[in-house]
Amino acid sequence: MNIFYFFDVDTVQVTPKSIHQRSAALSVLDTYFVTTFKALLILVGINMAHKAAVFRKEHFNAAHRLHNPTWSDEKNEAVFGKCNNPHFHGHNYELIVQVTGEINPDTGYVVDMKVLSSLIKEFVLDRFDHRNLNLDVEEFFELNPSAENIAVVIYNILRNKIDQALDLKIRLYETERNFVEYPVN
Repeated sequence: MNIFYFFDVDTVQVTPKSIHQRSAALSVLDTYFVTTFKALLILVGINMAHKAAVFRKEHFNAAHRLHNPTWSDEKNEAVFGKCNNPHFHGHNYELIVQVTGEINPDTGYVVDMKVLSSLIKEFVLDRFDHRNLNLDVEEFFELNPSAENIAVVIYNILRNKIDQALDLKIRLYETERNFVEYPVN
């Protein structure tokens, strides 16, 4: 009996078809063939899993001062301008956390958004919102709290809390026209 295999590329299912009859189920050999075929596709860089990116948008208000203590007052003023105000200044930050990964076939999620929201609230918003970043947030006691550094700190905080198989990206808007993304590829 001649058997021809037809592949459904989206689901990588192999259906045996016969010239004279249709087989009702895959044999053990057919199952082995499908498993081997999927493994071969992954080895050559063809992953049939569906990837998606999900985004959580949050907001926090914080004050900061851009200042390098090793520089003179004149140099700090020349480089940072109004952002070097010794009495600090504030921003209404918009934070977008992007998580990218394979869609879990059991839940349909890349990540549970309720869990992601809770992580952001507990580890970022509760620490940064209505705070003076220079004085109240330990990571900025020695680190200039520029938008770039704030994004890196938020990334480092959340990276340890999110499954390592998932990609994480932070987008932080300091103003509606000025924003930072970290990491970049």
